[in-house]
Amino acid sequence: MDSEDPQERTDDINNIISGLERYNPEAVGALEDYLRYQCENKFTDSNANRVLLKLYQLNPDRVKDEVITNILVKALTCFPSPQFTLALHLIPPSLLAPNPRAELPEAIAKLRELSNQLQGAQYARFWATLDSDDLYADLTTDIEGFEDMIRIRIATLISHAYREIELSVLEQWLGLEGQTALKFVTETAGWKVDDAGKLVHIPRNPENEAKKSEVREDVNVDMFSRVIRRAWEETV
Repeated sequence: MDSEDPQERTDDINNIISGLERYNPEAVGALEDYLRYQCENKFTDSNANRVLLKLYQLNPDRVKDEVITNILVKALTCFPSPQFTLALHLIPPSLLAPNPRAELPEAIAKLRELSNQLQGAQYARFWATLDSDDLYADLTTDIEGFEDMIRIRIATLISHAYREIELSVLEQWLGLEGQTALKFVTETAGWKVDDAGKLVHIPRNPENEAKKSEVREDVNVDMFSRVIRRAWEETV
């Protein structure tokens, strides 16, 4: 998944983010429409979204809270990566400061909590947090297939680190239970479950395959002689 230069990017958007149009306030509308297209079609263009945030910096009168949160939610789906942090740093500090009359600071704080949990591989905690407040559902409602994208990213990372894992652990990490979890594991991830239905076997791949490591040290007589000579000189 290439979130920096996705193949879905159109020539018009590429011209905006690659030239002087990236500083044109009139480009905001096109980039917002493109973000909406990303949300509907399960891909992320982090490069284009950062350009949009930069235009918001330069043109605060055009800022839309919903657009900012959608960019951050899309960045969440790219973990583990710095995309969320990069987007966060482009949001003006005035919009991040707690304000009882503004909803955006609270929304950003909640999304930051989710990002920290995903980056820290606290997957079970992530799903518990996501279900703990209706605000999370409101923040992710525009992102088509948000939970599925998160699960696929988690499964990909698991496949990089494990050859076998208990199904009960996977259920917690994927936020799924019973037949729903089993269907995801076997059909979506393409893994196999043993006859007892407790252990999941993950196919060998370049990331989870054990590799023999050889450490070779080239030591010659001259090196020993220098050590002995130095020790002799220190005792004299």
